Order: sequence, then structure tokens, then C-alpha cells
Amino acid sequence: MQPIVLTFIVGLFILGGILIGFYSKGNNKVTEISIGVAFGVMIGLLFFELLPEAYDNLNISTPIKTGAMVFVTAGIGIMLMNILDGFVPHHEHESHHHHKHNDEVCHENHLNHVGILATVALVIHNIIEGMTLYVTAATSIQAGYMLCVGIGLHNIPMGIVIANTLHTKKETVVTGTFLVLSSLCGGIIMSFLSSIVNEFIVGLFICLTIGMLIYICLIELLEQLIHSKNKVMALLSVILGLGIFGISMLLG
Repeated sequence: MQPIVLTFIVGLFILGGILIGFYSKGNNKVTEISIGVAFGVMIGLLFFELLPEAYDNLNISTPIKTGAMVFVTAGIGIMLMNILDGFVPHHEHESHHHHKHNDEVCHENHLNHVGILATVALVIHNIIEGMTLYVTAATSIQAGYMLCVGIGLHNIPMGIVIANTLHTKKETVVTGTFLVLSSLCGGIIMSFLSSIVNEFIVGLFICLTIGMLIYICLIELLEQLIHSKNKVMALLSVILGLGIFGISMLLG
């Protein structure tokens, strides 16, 4: 049951981000710290947990063939994340929006449209992440904990984005419920398929996870860190993330 519980917990991070967004609008420090910590955790997870697990589970005839399989499957994960991320509005959506709406009602309708689009995209996104999180946790619960933290911290800024497009408590409750249950749904789906999934398939899912995390780290998180106004705080946040991962490794 632990992998299922983790898929539920990772959804709560988005709900937490939504609540943070409502009560800390205009405060970019919360977002920047969560991005830095997520980057540090994910980098440690990639190199010290997921890559070794992928090699052990795939275990193809030669190391070169195994490496090629990891490379190709991770590439598919990167492309998949790129497609999903294309439907999710970025944090700078408001500042980069060049169309000026003189009509306040039109502007409000636009924000609601963005919120709906983000919710739909993140539901699909979370189902896939819930599936990969379940596979990872079922293989190594320690890696599952760290993946949960890494994905969760990445989801907090997404929740903050959605919070900026919602205006009522009812919208918050409905959106948060869908997002939390979508991750759990992905875990439940994979739990039913676990009886027919062998080590090789597990390795493929871990490779997909590697690709998804590489995309998140390099395309989304690193870009945000580079453009951070407070480089020292960004660096300290990354170090904190690495520290969280290191402590987990020691405890494990």
C-alpha cells in the first residue's frame, strides 16, 4: 500500500501549491525556493537511484545495449513530458501576455480559460506521473520517497500558477480534488497491472521517469534558477535539496 499512498501524497503537493498561491500572491521567494529544492532532489535521484535501478532491471545482454535502451526510452520520456508541458501555462504567463484587455470581464474569462486548460493538462500529467511513481516505489520504496518529494516540489509552483487563475473557494476545492485523485488514479491503474509487469517493463518505466525528470530539471527548473533574481538563495535551495536526498540515502 505504500506506493499507493505516495501517489496520493504527491497530489497533495499541488493542493498545497494552490493554497500557497492564494495566500502569498506576489511573493516569488516561495516559488524560487521550491524550485531550487526540487532541482537538487531530482539531480541526486537521477544519478544515484534511478539510473542504477534502470540498469539493474533492464539487464540486457551487454552494457552498451542496456545503455542504448536507457537512452532511447528516456528520450521517449523527454518527448512525452514536452508534449504534456506544452499544454501547461508557465509561471510567467501573465507577464508575457501581450494582449491588453480593456474589458475586465474579458480578462477574467481569459484567466478562467487558463485555469481550466492547466487543470486538464495537469490531470493527464499526474496520471502518468502517478503510474511511474508507483513503479519506482514498488521497486525501491526509498527511491519512491525521494521521487515523491521531487515531483511534489515541482508540482507546488504548478499549483501556484493555477491559484492565480482561480477566484473562489469552490473552484479551489473542485480543482484540487481532481488533481489529487489523478495521481492516485495513476497509481491504482499501475497496481492492477503489476501482476503482469516483469523487471524489464519496470526498467522501461523507470527510464521513462528518468526522461521526464531530465526534462523537468533542464527545461523547467534550471531555466527558472538561471533567471532567479537572488542567485545565492537559488544556490542554497539546490544545496538544501541535495542535502535532503543525501540524508535519505544515509537513513536508507
